[in-house]
Amino acid sequence: MPRTPWPCLVRASLLTLISLLSACIDSQGIVPQAERLQPARLDPGAALRQAEREAAWPQERWWQAYGDAQLDAWMARALAASPSLGMAAARVRQARALAGVVESAEAPQLDLEASVQRKRWPDDYFYGPGVLGRTSSWNNTTQLGFSYDLDLWGRERSRSRQAIDQARQAVAEARLAALELQGNLVRSYIQLALRHAEADIARASLAQQQALLRLAQRRLRDGIGTRLEVSRAEAPLAESHRRIDALHEAIVLNQHQIAVLAGQGPGAGEALQRPTLSLQRQPGLPTQLPLELLGHRPDLQARRWQVAAAARGIEVAKASFYPNVNLLAGLGSNATQGGLLDFLHYDKLAYNVGPALSLPLYDGGRRRGELGVASADYDLAVQQYNQSLLQALQQVADALVRQQSLAQQAQLAAEAVAAAQRTHELALLAQQRGLTGFDEVLQTQPLLFARQLTQQQVRAAQLSAQADLLLALGAGVQPQPGAPSEADLAPGEPRLRFLPQP
Repeated sequence: MPRTPWPCLVRASLLTLISLLSACIDSQGIVPQAERLQPARLDPGAALRQAEREAAWPQERWWQAYGDAQLDAWMARALAASPSLGMAAARVRQARALAGVVESAEAPQLDLEASVQRKRWPDDYFYGPGVLGRTSSWNNTTQLGFSYDLDLWGRERSRSRQAIDQARQAVAEARLAALELQGNLVRSYIQLALRHAEADIARASLAQQQALLRLAQRRLRDGIGTRLEVSRAEAPLAESHRRIDALHEAIVLNQHQIAVLAGQGPGAGEALQRPTLSLQRQPGLPTQLPLELLGHRPDLQARRWQVAAAARGIEVAKASFYPNVNLLAGLGSNATQGGLLDFLHYDKLAYNVGPALSLPLYDGGRRRGELGVASADYDLAVQQYNQSLLQALQQVADALVRQQSLAQQAQLAAEAVAAAQRTHELALLAQQRGLTGFDEVLQTQPLLFARQLTQQQVRAAQLSAQADLLLALGAGVQPQPGAPSEADLAPGEPRLRFLPQP
């Protein structure tokens, strides 16, 4: 018997009708406008172009380069007990759970509803007509429902991938929070070391001033000095005591800050001893510095996942322009005016099964608005990525320039200290030979103390600059597995199985 062409014609007509109706709402003219910067085309600057050293990469425990066991111990406490890292971890768990919620929409849905009610009918012809008045009966229902979204246009898949990308973004942001904590702790620790050095110099300066005062008092007793000399020698003492007290306060505050960063109470910082930091060899940088290494930075990783998630958002918004087809099924029973278990009888059974079509015809511009929002979100994510990339390049370049400058400053500061030390030693030699008085020796010490203070400040700046460079390079953080590809970062079209684009 020849096969009739009518079923094929009906299906073709139905598909054509759906295509024409779906064109009533179109997405024409709504496209992203932002373009991501290509790192290879950016000029990294002279500092980076000249960074042709032995290729190396910071260690994951980069702070161990300072050679201070106490710093290592407090960093371990911070990474284990910091509230900021705990909050970041909670945000990661939250994002992963939300991704699971979104992903569940791709699976078939099955639910059961049951109701067992004892009902009394009123003696009222409107609410309880006829013989039902003033009687009671069971009114029981059960319903087993099944639904499955065929997801012909990939909307639910795009939503799931978007949620997964957002979870990966949260992971990268958690790593960024860890780096920020490490950087803050190391900088506070360096400041603690500097405050101790400043306190030493302040106490030495006070001792020199007290020696000058004793000398002026002895000269007054011997009748070769004046009260003016004694008054001049007494004048700076109060300020020196104040300076020492202020430095002691700064040391205690630094201890409190380190303790809180480590997730401890402020009192725990009182156990901190004087730091023993050392400035070791700077980390080597490969010739191809800018983007082979900067891609390790958690902030850039987070921005790339944000761009990928925004691209998925555009796919979700575009898929809403197409018809939605669900498979629906239901199995249940209804029993009124019977016994408690009558709804279990076969003759009370009811079922339904079949597809359901939802076709957008007119929505007042809602879908176009949603697509516009998704496109703008993508543009915003791209521009944030571009800004983060430029800032990353600037931070590395600035850190290299600062290190080069501080190395020169450290050399000059050492020469200045050596010159002041020679002046002090010559004055001491002249005093020993009877050519000058001891006051000449004491007068050379303030210059020496000032030069030593500058040297300690430059050294602390070098330690901080080393931390800044290591952090700017990502501090040994490795890229997340499954990093977004170029296709993931670009908004794509939903996968249509048989309908053309509107």
